[in-house]
Amino acid sequence: MARQNYQFTSESVSEGHPDKVCDRISDEIVDLFFREGAAAGLDPWAIRAACETLATTNRVVIAGETRGPRTVTKDWISHVARMAIKDIGYEQDGFHWEKAEIDVLLHPQSADIAQGVDAHQPGDNKEEGAGDQGIMFGYACNETPALMPAPIYYAHKILEDLARARKSGKGPAAQLGPDSKSQVTVRYEDGKPVAATQIVVSHQHIDPDLSSKQARDIIEPFVLAALPKGWVNKDTVWHINPTGKFYIGGPDGDSGLTGRKIIVDTYGGAAPHGGGAFSGKDSTKVDRSAAYAARYLAKNVVAAGLAERCTLQLSYAIGVARPLSIYADFHGTGKIEESKLEAALMDVMNLTPRGIRQHLQLNRPIYARTSAYGHFGRQPDADGGFSWEKTDLADKLKGLV
Repeated sequence: MARQNYQFTSESVSEGHPDKVCDRISDEIVDLFFREGAAAGLDPWAIRAACETLATTNRVVIAGETRGPRTVTKDWISHVARMAIKDIGYEQDGFHWEKAEIDVLLHPQSADIAQGVDAHQPGDNKEEGAGDQGIMFGYACNETPALMPAPIYYAHKILEDLARARKSGKGPAAQLGPDSKSQVTVRYEDGKPVAATQIVVSHQHIDPDLSSKQARDIIEPFVLAALPKGWVNKDTVWHINPTGKFYIGGPDGDSGLTGRKIIVDTYGGAAPHGGGAFSGKDSTKVDRSAAYAARYLAKNVVAAGLAERCTLQLSYAIGVARPLSIYADFHGTGKIEESKLEAALMDVMNLTPRGIRQHLQLNRPIYARTSAYGHFGRQPDADGGFSWEKTDLADKLKGLV
């Protein structure tokens, strides 16, 4: 039986964290190819983008493989990267959206990789294959309204609320910079989250002389507003800018790289991660699309009341359409046998790469918004963003009981 009384910690990082700057740029490029491909009349199923970004002091390097409209030039990609950096808020001497040197080293996708997907394009009676091999996990639980684990859910919320206030340019939060990290330790009793025992927030500030106490005066109200009432008490330990100050931030303070915050992107360590990053990849890459499908199904299982917690694993081989395996674990909270769900999932949703892309409508420019504050636990957008957060399969899944 799983432990019922324990403490668990998850961290989040803001959009201004060096790695998240890189995730944002990479995802902006994916969006650019989908957006401009549609404008050029290209089949969205033919778009390919796999972009990696490196950022350091006033330098950005973008590398990877793409396929799309010829109108997407290196200059346009550089411009998109600059606009992303500007939107995040970097105008400091060591990392400035206008002054940074940007190298674009993108090239066409390898023919050896492409053949596994391209062999079966629309109009063929056969299925296109997965863009790579790998294992992907999805998870959901009933700890929060978003059916996410409480530690990562609230760690994200603290930073997202602070970023919104900072970017408004109003109030005390205007003294903060783009780079920040949070960490929330949650105490569980009888398997339920009940309190925050430790809170960590390290936040960049634009005044080099801002003290830790002054930083706490700015940050504490946002923490209290983000967490459930009563979770912070006299026993809660606070660590706000524990090194004393945090003036030099972003890629000037530390280099950044796409895909280096995969646990922040998913479940904060409360569930497994397959190992593949999401950002910078189009939806042929099952690292991304199948992980979204696994979250979608796990969330619908919990929303349907079939389990209080659900972990799903999918596995794929490059060039092969159907998943090699489907695994479910209800962690002792299920109302049906896991094997019954495993046997039924391919009937509930087509889990081939094409089936996932069609069902979740992933061939569209919806990815830059996923690059910070988690790919999961978000509200579905009217334009199709975060479609994997819908619970529209819950009623269908209830039929399995």
